[in-house]
Amino acid sequence: MNEHPKFKVLVIAYYFPPLGLSGVQRTFKFVKYMKKFNWEPTIITTENVAYYAYDNSLTEELKSLNLRVIRISGKEPNSLLAKRGNIQPPKEWIRKIFNIFSQTFFIPDNKKSWSKEAAKKAEEILQSEKFDAVFVTAPPFSAFESISNLRDKIDVPIIIDYRDLWYNSYFSFYLTPFHKFLHKRKEYLSLKNVDAVVVTNRKIKEYLIKNYPFLTFDDIIIIPHGYDIEDFRDAVKFPKPNKKLVLMFSGTFIGYGTPKYLLKAFKIITQERPDIAQNIELHFVGYLRKENAGLIKKLKLEEFVVDHGYVDHLTSVGKILSADVLWLMIDYKKNIDAILPGKIYEYFGARKPILACVPEGAAKMALQEYGASFICSPTNISEIKEMIYKIYNLYRMNNLPVPADELVEKFRRDFLTESLLKVFQSKLKV
Repeated sequence: MNEHPKFKVLVIAYYFPPLGLSGVQRTFKFVKYMKKFNWEPTIITTENVAYYAYDNSLTEELKSLNLRVIRISGKEPNSLLAKRGNIQPPKEWIRKIFNIFSQTFFIPDNKKSWSKEAAKKAEEILQSEKFDAVFVTAPPFSAFESISNLRDKIDVPIIIDYRDLWYNSYFSFYLTPFHKFLHKRKEYLSLKNVDAVVVTNRKIKEYLIKNYPFLTFDDIIIIPHGYDIEDFRDAVKFPKPNKKLVLMFSGTFIGYGTPKYLLKAFKIITQERPDIAQNIELHFVGYLRKENAGLIKKLKLEEFVVDHGYVDHLTSVGKILSADVLWLMIDYKKNIDAILPGKIYEYFGARKPILACVPEGAAKMALQEYGASFICSPTNISEIKEMIYKIYNLYRMNNLPVPADELVEKFRRDFLTESLLKVFQSKLKV
């Protein structure tokens, strides 16, 4: 493709290295591979902020890519607390209170001030340089709103990427019908001003078409989450205990996940079949949180649990490669059928069997397609217990399922970036 002229895209992304966790991965890996396909990204992102996780491996990878990154600050809570740097996630009940307060007084979200500054910087850059596309990833949806408001001032295609639902999402709280109306109105006006909409799964696409009938099936392109083949090549695999089945979770328990049903199921196994329990270890990579550590202690499961704590992205990949089976959980919430965590595709990249405690929806469909999945209800303790027995028996027989290579290959980050750039190409101003 090198004989073609180089294109330029302006990327607006609040969540970007050195920040860690799942909200960063998708955008960072897109920009990583853009140059391979003759697109030059310039990224507008946040300055130093207070955040749960800073990721050294992503920071080093970013340095090696030689990308132009413009950092700006706003007056949102994370920026105002920037001096605190890396902060611990609050207890879930405290997080919920903060979330209710934030969604009551900041519409569409508490990143509004940063998003306005990002839009000012974007307008300044777009008026002084030629760009071929603008790419905005959300959340925060205030970035979507602020950048779409530039429609009358810039003659560049705007492409929005939905990593989650906006209006009436699983994370949303509306104090009054007026709050709900404002969100829908803001999303409607924003969508009217963009040239293409990218989403991570079919359920988000269906909700958007249902809520905004002016959108057609062809207006919305599905590009799923993925995994970076280079991460799995470069990660150092960690040793595992001899003969023990390692069931591992990688991530953090914020918003829609809890290990309590898994832990209670495993407690029953220790009582029913202590011989089997002694040959299983439950590993947690990421923020386990104090309340969950307290539950482990209360259930007297300390000898069966390994808490690795928060680690950088490359180390987490090495950890999941060392596991026998990977676990994830999505709790019941409104419209949770549209959530599809990025961690699922990282699990796919590891080509490991997955125990998935998930409701109906996009995540379950992806896991069914993967094939090497054990799927059960997120809150049914008896069902989770029986699934662990089944997994253990297959493990002892060396007969755990493996996914088809051709299916896993579809979700490589470089291939997904090529799909995204085809969307950009289709919207180029001739």
